[in-house]
Amino acid sequence: MQMKVIVIAAAAAVACSQVMAQDVQVIRIGHVAPMSGAQAHFGRDNENGVLMAIDDLNAQNIVINGKKIKWEMVGEDDAADPKQGTAVAQKLCDAKVAGVVGHLNSGTTIPASKVYNDCGIPHVTGAATNPALMKPGYNTTFRIIANDNALGAGLAFYAADALKLKKFAIIDDRTAYGQGVAEVFKKTAAAKGVQIVDEQYTTDKATDFMAILTAVKAKAPDGIFYGGMNSQAGPMLRQMEQLGMGNVRMFGGDGICTAEMSKLSGNAKALDNVVCAEGGASLVKMPGGEAWKKRYDAKYPNQYQIYSPYTYDATMVLADAMKRANSWNPKVYIPALLQTNYKGVTANIAFEPNGELKNPAMTLYIFKDGKRVPLS
Repeated sequence: MQMKVIVIAAAAAVACSQVMAQDVQVIRIGHVAPMSGAQAHFGRDNENGVLMAIDDLNAQNIVINGKKIKWEMVGEDDAADPKQGTAVAQKLCDAKVAGVVGHLNSGTTIPASKVYNDCGIPHVTGAATNPALMKPGYNTTFRIIANDNALGAGLAFYAADALKLKKFAIIDDRTAYGQGVAEVFKKTAAAKGVQIVDEQYTTDKATDFMAILTAVKAKAPDGIFYGGMNSQAGPMLRQMEQLGMGNVRMFGGDGICTAEMSKLSGNAKALDNVVCAEGGASLVKMPGGEAWKKRYDAKYPNQYQIYSPYTYDATMVLADAMKRANSWNPKVYIPALLQTNYKGVTANIAFEPNGELKNPAMTLYIFKDGKRVPLS
């Protein structure tokens, strides 16, 4: 009799463990950014933000549709290359992830957005800022950061109204992001009476800008607007100093607005003349910015760049929509995603009908002693 009771109890324990295993649902969130190449520091920072969110979600013991959820990240490297961006987007579609955070660059995000739309998977970017991302009208595309219309215009107003600069040269890296933010700055600055004395182009792989800068120097601008990333802007600053252009202001968007600029410019004195813009509030003005940054630094020391609070929030926004819809099926939870009203680290996040962030903030920054400081 005792043997039978023991056998029955053991069988019951096995059955119970099987039921518990069946009641755990794995939800995978994709993340894409350049994890290799010159922009890998951005990619690592973005991925860290997603991983922090995944850890926090798993600590909440969330239940959706009666199942305990285990959250996982599926990371991919697009190397800031549009072709690789679409390839890894398709890879995530084939893997049937529930949603995607990314990409970093507008040049990869825009073509990848069609892939996600075609397979019906929503993606939320906290970094790609070109307004053209929203032009196709996909209901799978969302952005939780201000776009280039806000960044480029804000910088142009500051140059013309606050600093009274009269002449600018424009340089961009020919990427969707670089061209986009430079074009907005150029049009807005010109409308404010600023003279555009020269326009030059480079690539997002270049490191030698001496010929371009020599041509620009001949036009004697008060400032240079650079549309591109810090991996080019840093060396460009150093070379400006070598050419005796240390007094010329450099303006740029969020791509150059990072702590890494000090290192990339070789601690050039010309860094003191940089004015840059970032979509969103400064960390100290974000609703949860300072407390979140302390946790980030404890987990990923010396890796913070700029976008990780946004990729953290993007992950949380996807999870919040799934919880409200009681489903991880994109067809079911995309309508809930559009109705988001989420109190994030970066802001209170809600979307316009086209997926743009409602009421986006923007912050201008300068550099003092090699450190990025928000303008009041």
